[in-house]
Amino acid sequence: MRGPDCSENESAYFIKGQLAVCPTQISIPALMKASLVKTPKAGTYKLSCGHLLPFGVSHVPTGVNFSIFSTHATACTLVLFKSNVNAPVAEIPFPPEYRLGHVWAMVVHDLTLGDLEYGFRFDGPMSPRDGHFFDASKILLDPYAREIVGREEWMGKQTHSHKPIFRSRVPGTIEVLEPCRIQRVQNNDLIIYEMHLRGFTRHESSGVKNPGTYAGLAEKAAYLKDLGVNCVELMPVFEFDEAENLRTNPITGDQLCNYWGYSTVGFFAPKTSYAAGEGTTVREMKEMVSALHKSGIEVMLDVVFNHTAEGGADGPVFSFRGIDNKTWYILDEKGAFANYSGCGNTVNCNYPAVREFVINCLRYWAAEYHIDGFRFDLASILGRDTKGAPLANPPLLEFLAHDPVLADCKLVAEAWDAGGLYQVGNFPAYGRWMEWNGKYRDCARRFLKGDPGMVGEMVQRIMGSPDLYATAGRKPTASVNFITCHDGFTLRDLFSYNGKHNLENGEINTDGSNDNLSWNCGTEGVTTDPATLNLRLRHSKNAMALLMVSQGVPMLSMGDECGRTQRGNNNAYCHDADWNWMNWEPDADGKKLLRFTKAMIAFRKDNAALRQTEFLSERDQVGSGYPDISWHGVLPWHPDWTPGSRSMAFMLCGRHSQAIGGNHQFIYVVCNMYYQPLTFGLPVLPKTKKWHRFADTGLPEPKDICQIGKEEILTNQKSYSAREWSIAILVGK
Repeated sequence: MRGPDCSENESAYFIKGQLAVCPTQISIPALMKASLVKTPKAGTYKLSCGHLLPFGVSHVPTGVNFSIFSTHATACTLVLFKSNVNAPVAEIPFPPEYRLGHVWAMVVHDLTLGDLEYGFRFDGPMSPRDGHFFDASKILLDPYAREIVGREEWMGKQTHSHKPIFRSRVPGTIEVLEPCRIQRVQNNDLIIYEMHLRGFTRHESSGVKNPGTYAGLAEKAAYLKDLGVNCVELMPVFEFDEAENLRTNPITGDQLCNYWGYSTVGFFAPKTSYAAGEGTTVREMKEMVSALHKSGIEVMLDVVFNHTAEGGADGPVFSFRGIDNKTWYILDEKGAFANYSGCGNTVNCNYPAVREFVINCLRYWAAEYHIDGFRFDLASILGRDTKGAPLANPPLLEFLAHDPVLADCKLVAEAWDAGGLYQVGNFPAYGRWMEWNGKYRDCARRFLKGDPGMVGEMVQRIMGSPDLYATAGRKPTASVNFITCHDGFTLRDLFSYNGKHNLENGEINTDGSNDNLSWNCGTEGVTTDPATLNLRLRHSKNAMALLMVSQGVPMLSMGDECGRTQRGNNNAYCHDADWNWMNWEPDADGKKLLRFTKAMIAFRKDNAALRQTEFLSERDQVGSGYPDISWHGVLPWHPDWTPGSRSMAFMLCGRHSQAIGGNHQFIYVVCNMYYQPLTFGLPVLPKTKKWHRFADTGLPEPKDICQIGKEEILTNQKSYSAREWSIAILVGK
């Protein structure tokens, strides 16, 4: 598409008294008399009407096309820079003739690429009560910028402030490497590993050449493959300003930061300071994706479309607010920002132009970087209308579910928001959406620490939460099961602290959740008591075992496999520190947990009964003589559903999962979360099979878990003694 009244070959020039209009609208005598001018702001540039689509910057045969929209602006100016030069080299107003509808589009010819940066100025009303924040003195980022400069070095030399320091960069024309495509992992086979890209390799113990970078993660692909995970979920890698946090650590005096990155500045641009080299961000991220794909590991991005880095009314103006605040954000009748995100603003996701922006962004990452899936932060916001009310049939969620470009991508929702819209189990799914199952997390935590009355609900969670998903026609794979994630305690801290210890965040310990459902095993925090340490390790193993024998999609949090600790901080979003990074030299207990975790992941992969594509029926549908799953107590076939019960057992008959592939043996899982040992009677197996012990968290290493195929046959085939707070896994073969 092109702007009105301009043919393909028509061009315009900076002319005294009449800037950048189509030559057809200038008389020949006027054109002959006019002289090209050079000014400090504009210089001499050949211009022509631009292509309206795509938005942002695109290359045309003899120049660069700039296209941007604003519903309420009255004028727009393109501002051009050279790299590392503060003052603009040119400011080029878009002529009115170069506007169609709400879109300005212009081609600037014969530009020198490689060091060309740009921004926009917008004129319009400054009336916050009416939702407008136009200010032509501000130079704004392109919302569609594919590269953004300003934070090439993490925390850089810039002072901490809310003053925008970013510029959009015109991508060069150099060829970049194509990522290696991957054979997509089926949802029921997924094992997700959530990680912070910088924190994964930043610690000196990582041993990588470029710690804390895309390249650093690529070097660790072999570790992830050996661990057994087949999908990494990267915390935000879109450009953000880590230096936006103005607080200091009240204990150490160190400057705090926005370490996590849930504060997006540019949605199309990968985080520049995660690159090892200068000007190679796009290439390095693609190479990282390729390296992971070659190891059979998918890449999922944690994306934040619910709010932006501009915050509330007193926040910085990077882009959206200055371009068209009333279009991009949900506002009340007085022009104030709705705050369903808890971060000061809420993106107006179901406004048509914004909805298109989100879809185009995800298409870009899927097509250009071959990203395999997206996890949507506070995804319930994506289902609110332009006034903030929840929609029964949110158009954005439906568009994403049925978009042809995203057809093979996983879509995972954090199905709640800060405004109280909690949708776990009833998030609009359209047969596609998966959910972070917060109810699994809460139930598992309470069950593992021995709370009474949790057995009945834990049954539902182990089966893939059919109480949440079956009635809506969804599958067990709708449930992404997790016990810990970036938001909250690490697994080790979950069993080391009763309460949060967030004083170093500079918010007098008021931030972070107070409802942790944790247990310190008798001593708060660091201890040298062997009994306490042993119990904590056992509980960590219990959590890993429970997660891996539950139907649905398991998700681990970075470092939980080797006992990473955040020293009791359950909201470590602002600390770029060695204690918040992955330590590649775990202590003795961490090494024991790592060995156990690897074996549990391998066990899940080897047993199809743990990876069902349909909900278990508790019936015998294949004539094996056993139901697909059965529930037991200390007596076989007699589960204890009473409120005081803290134990249960269940058996899976592998014959019911032959269509999935893998091992089809019997699996018997004994869960004793009572504070005393219990003896469980064992179901009778077919005559040709015997019970073998694969794992028992109550036993010391190396008896706590076996290699697959080397399980120990039980001398007593009638009963099994389970230690207090332990999980045992038996196989019948």
